[in-house]
Amino acid sequence: MKRLLSLTVALMLVAVGSVSTAAEVKSGIEVGERVGAYTVNDCTGPSAGKSLCYRCQYGKRPVVNIFAREMDGNVQELIAKIDEKVGQNRDKKMAAFVVHLTDDADKSSSELKKIADSKKIKNTPLTNFEGQAGPSSYKISKDADITVLMWVNSKVKVNHAFKKGDLSKDKIDTLVNETSKILK
Repeated sequence: MKRLLSLTVALMLVAVGSVSTAAEVKSGIEVGERVGAYTVNDCTGPSAGKSLCYRCQYGKRPVVNIFAREMDGNVQELIAKIDEKVGQNRDKKMAAFVVHLTDDADKSSSELKKIADSKKIKNTPLTNFEGQAGPSSYKISKDADITVLMWVNSKVKVNHAFKKGDLSKDKIDTLVNETSKILK
């Protein structure tokens, strides 16, 4: 009986551990909080080759800000779909920008230019930020491979973060649909 009880407790602990690791990672500024200024290196946007603050430039407009540590196929697909959404919502002055968190800005710049060309990104500047931690006031978790923030009037309306490999086609579609929360 003791052996059965010990086995049951051990299995319950494994199950609880599995559930907690499957939970969505928390990263970025919380919904309802205000976004602050930070500087990025523009690689493909209208200010390519310069450092600037897109948060400042976009002001109170509806904005999607994607932070990514790796630019894999799913991240590129998300960027392409958000870029398309921005193009469809010019009348609402929707904007977006992508921030590649990197320790090698030169390599990142080259990679981002190739992605912009291959995915035909026209409305969304691809930028980089030197350092995997990202801007400190944005509280990007080291466990998050991708953090997506959406805001309007400088107030966060949507915040989603994903561990490496967790961004799927369904989640991309959900994120694109959630732009409605900043386009009201």
